[in-house]
Amino acid sequence: MTETFRPISSETLSDAWGTLTRHRFALRLSDGTWDEQVREVYDRGHGAAALLHDPQADTVLLVRQFRLPMQVSGQAPFVIEAPAGLLEGADPAERMRAELIEETGYEVGALTHVTDLIMSPGSVTEYLALFTGTYARADRAGEGGGARDEGEDIEVLHIPFAEALDMVRDGRISDAKTVVLIQHLALQRA
Repeated sequence: MTETFRPISSETLSDAWGTLTRHRFALRLSDGTWDEQVREVYDRGHGAAALLHDPQADTVLLVRQFRLPMQVSGQAPFVIEAPAGLLEGADPAERMRAELIEETGYEVGALTHVTDLIMSPGSVTEYLALFTGTYARADRAGEGGGARDEGEDIEVLHIPFAEALDMVRDGRISDAKTVVLIQHLALQRA
């Protein structure tokens, strides 16, 4: 096997909410020459996200919350998205069940694994395990709203599926994991 990557050095720039590291490396190009490069990589861990569908009401369970990166980039800072959370070493499905209770107040049984997505491979190490499942309004087991000690203030939304699909089309839902999950549900229904 031909060597394509040679690490040269790594420097931790920040280790607060996640770890930001500057890497210096050499990469073998397609013409066989070596090119020395510098890139920064952000590692905050891996996560999971789930889209729950209520087949009787034909709604999807989504959340709306403040996202600082959207605020500082001039975007709408309150993002509508599928519930999600960091794995923190836990099994993705088990962690997702706990996150659903914390964020939405809904308890679910079976979750179906859809895929694992890499979110921004040019600068972030994170992958997300994506799940779908079903829920009913009677499945509510808690208040939801997120963990206040983590600065969360999450609004729980029950959006008719047809409207959620329209929101993807017109950009009101632009979070990548949520778009993928809503489109996945649309393909399943087709």
